[in-house]
This record gives sequence, C-alpha cells and structure tokens, in this order.
Amino acid sequence: SYCCVSRYLVGRSFEHVTFAFVSSRSLASKTPVGFIGLGNMGNPMAKNLLKHGYPIIATDVFPESCKEVQELGAQIVDSPAEVADKADRIITMLPSSPNVIDVYTGSSGILKKVKKGSLLIDSSTIDPAVSKEMAAASEKMGAVFMDAPVSGGVGAASCAKLTFMVGGAEEEFTAAKELLSCMGANVVYCGQVGTGQAAKICNNMLLAIGMIGTSETMNLGIRLGLDPKLLAKILNMSSGRCWSSDTYNPVPGVMEGVPSGNNYQGGFGTQLMAKDLGLAQNTATNTKTPVPLGSLAHQIYRMMCARGYAGKDFSSVFQFLREEEGQQ
Repeated sequence: SYCCVSRYLVGRSFEHVTFAFVSSRSLASKTPVGFIGLGNMGNPMAKNLLKHGYPIIATDVFPESCKEVQELGAQIVDSPAEVADKADRIITMLPSSPNVIDVYTGSSGILKKVKKGSLLIDSSTIDPAVSKEMAAASEKMGAVFMDAPVSGGVGAASCAKLTFMVGGAEEEFTAAKELLSCMGANVVYCGQVGTGQAAKICNNMLLAIGMIGTSETMNLGIRLGLDPKLLAKILNMSSGRCWSSDTYNPVPGVMEGVPSGNNYQGGFGTQLMAKDLGLAQNTATNTKTPVPLGSLAHQIYRMMCARGYAGKDFSSVFQFLREEEGQQ
C-alpha cells in the first residue's frame, strides 16, 4: 500500500504518481545529500557519504570546519536554508537541542526552504521532546523528520562503524537506512520519533555508570596492591566484565589505542557525557523514573567539568577519583 505517502501528494490521487514518488526517493541513490554540522562527528560521517558517491551540499556555523569536505568535492553553502533549497535528503549532526531548534526553525533554517517530501535525519543527541517538536514542524511543511542519534564515537565515525538508533515513521526507515548504512555498521529501527533519542540516552547513562564503577574498582584494586593489567584480565574473565573494563579501560597503560593511554585525549568528551546525563535526568524527572545512580553519575561528570576535565575523554573519571584522594 502506498497510502502512507499520500501526505506528499496534495491534490494528486493517481496511484501511479504516488508509486513514482516512492520509487524516485528509494532509487535516486546518488542525488545530492545535504549535511549540516561538520564537527568531530559530522566531518567523518560526511566523508563516508562522499566515498559512497553521494554529492554533498554542506554547511557549518564555523566555515573552517568545511574545508576538508570541500577539498573532497562537497559543495559548501552559507546556511541550512540553502542546503534545503538544493537537497531533499538532509542529515544534521549538531551539539545540542538549541542548535537543532535553530538549524531547523531559525531565520535561515531548513524549514524556510525545505521541499515537500524531503527526508530530514537528525543524528544529534538531544531531548526526545525536541525531536518530536521538530518532527511536527517538519510535517507542517510537508517534510519527514527522523531522529537517528549514534553510538560509537569519532573512531567509529571515521571507519563507518557507527550504530544508528532511528525513530520515525516506519515506512521511511528504508530510505533513511540507505544513507545511514554508508556511515554505520548497525542501523536499528526503534519506533516513532523520539525513540532513537531515548535509546541513546539510556545507553549513555549505563555507559557513565559502568565507567565510574570500573574506575572505582580499578583504583581500589591498585591500592590493595594488585597490578592493574592483572586486575583488568581477571575482571574480563569474571562476572564484573563490561565494555569499560574490556574495551575502553580507564587506567593508563592497561590498554593500547584508548584515550587513557594518551592522557585522555580524543574519544568522547566529559562535557558531552555530562550533557547526555543531563538529558537522562530531565527525561527521568518527566517520567517520574527513579535513577539514583544515573543522578549521581550526572553530578560526578558535572564536577569533573568544573575541575578542568571538560575537554578530556569521559574515562578520565579514573584520574579524577585519584586526584580527589590526593594520589596524583
């Protein structure tokens, strides 16, 4: 049934016209794709779309962020509205809810020039309520909005191994997946608009709690005289094993190729983790959900931001705990 796309075809009721419209979106694979937000995550994501042969029309509030993708062939324009004027599939990757609201509904935002039937995919991590607001505003303009936040960080973005958690109309998922699969290894449909954000927020709350727990455990073991590499090995063959212990260990020297081995540079910043935990806190309050460990994790990461850790990877909570004890 093609009735699900009838909202795009105001005044057109011929079934073959509807069919042609659906086909044109799913089959016109190499038509231009808009990309807004070329920061640490957006830059490698846009590059992967270019590698797959998609012409990119991009913009960023910081013009210097556009240079790399421009050199690879992307067309750079001045505003989100201009992107929307030239592309009917647009991906946004922005730092926070206010940025998303401005890029979509601001004076030079996407919705000023959006074409009817456009597919708008937001990969920012924001409040699910804002995703729903943007979806409603987009629908009024005849466009489709989907939230598709990511897990995996800069490393996964660079090698197209991200996980996308997608919320929106199920009949649009195939069209979204075509693009997202160029940038990620896993593209998971979560439900209606906002459920992608919900999944991301829940994951990151658990990630923060797990990282703090791993850091406390490693620090205690070290103080009890255990070699940190040996302790990590034992944890990782025991019931305490988790991603923070076996893949992203926070103790310098235990693992190679992780931020703890590089003075906590790169990775997923403490400030961003504090932001995501704030989103988890807001949604927990709104839904009257008790999250005592999530709340404590939020406070710890906020304290870290106030103590100079904002730009360091979130695994630097290990260093923060040792400093609190005066061990550094």
